[in-house]
Amino acid sequence: MVNSVDLVAACRTEVAVLTDRLIDQIFTDNPAWTDYSPVTRTDLADGCGRYLTRLLDLLERPTDSADDDVAARIGRRRAEQGVPMEAMLRTFRLGGRIVWELLLDKASDFPPEHIRAAGTALWTAIDSLSSALVTAYRTTELEQLRCDERRRHALLEDLISGRAEGDGAFITRAARDLGLPVRSGYLVVVCDRDNTMQHAPEFALSAVGIRSLWHDRADSTVGVVAVEKHDPTLVLRRISQHVGGRAGASPLVTGLDQVARAHPLALLALHTVPDTATGLVSLDERLPQALLIRSPDLMNMLVTTILGPVLALPDVERTTLLQTLSAWLAHNCSAANAATGLHCHRNTVINRLHRVATLLGRPIEGQRSYVELSLALFALELLDPALVRSR
Repeated sequence: MVNSVDLVAACRTEVAVLTDRLIDQIFTDNPAWTDYSPVTRTDLADGCGRYLTRLLDLLERPTDSADDDVAARIGRRRAEQGVPMEAMLRTFRLGGRIVWELLLDKASDFPPEHIRAAGTALWTAIDSLSSALVTAYRTTELEQLRCDERRRHALLEDLISGRAEGDGAFITRAARDLGLPVRSGYLVVVCDRDNTMQHAPEFALSAVGIRSLWHDRADSTVGVVAVEKHDPTLVLRRISQHVGGRAGASPLVTGLDQVARAHPLALLALHTVPDTATGLVSLDERLPQALLIRSPDLMNMLVTTILGPVLALPDVERTTLLQTLSAWLAHNCSAANAATGLHCHRNTVINRLHRVATLLGRPIEGQRSYVELSLALFALELLDPALVRSR
């Protein structure tokens, strides 16, 4: 024990004066570092008084104060109030300096070795109390972040699921709490959780002025993107840079209250991407496939009815004819252009197409044939993408 009980006792009578002095110095010594705006004067005085009293306690009875309850309570309280930790540490240092100045003022009444021992104990106590403060502050800050994250996810879940549809007050509150505009064009993006993004593009989009939030669900990651004044195509292009697997985007909707309607459309777009493929697609680009996905029984019937005789062929011939037909349709029914993509002669393409027509027992030219064959190939691509991978 430091032989300074009488010295500390002499200082205790001046805690109220020390508290007033500390508060004055907080706001006059480098005020640019001070941000106690969320704290009332009474609350600040109470915290300063408890800290100074605790310093004197540790001078009188030094202990291991790394887990000190007084410093921890102050740290938790100020973290909840949003006071910067730097301001708190500065306050602890100022309080220690004020106590040290008081000890020096009384030095003439006590042996020098008492002052020296008290000084050593004082700075040890300041370090320990500061460590306890930092630990409690960071723990509380982390808990708040987790709580805020859970709350944010709950709000997003309500928006996505439609539980708040038609509730204008909720939409206004959600927009405020999530930092999103009520009135804006919105895109909803759904990413497959099995092939998740390398990292959410929220910060990358924010860097170019695009506001967005991303929400992990059990089977997907959902992004709500406020397009505002940006070009939706460019926004999707930026998002696609961060997609490591399959992803689908909804058409543009107007207003945060339309997010619930956009989400199933984005999910539908995702389902038009084969399991073996990667990349972001927009529903606007995949409407034929989306129609087929919505009617799986008709999709299978379409494939069997339109392409059945070709599908019955041996593997090699079947794949060759399907890829030729797909290339021909993709090149606006030009045999010459299809031949270039297939690396064969134009006459070879014509012969293969004639073989297809013979097998199907019908001409493959004409509007109805083009539509039916194209839809059948889209359906087959969804069912077995390897068969028509050149499409």
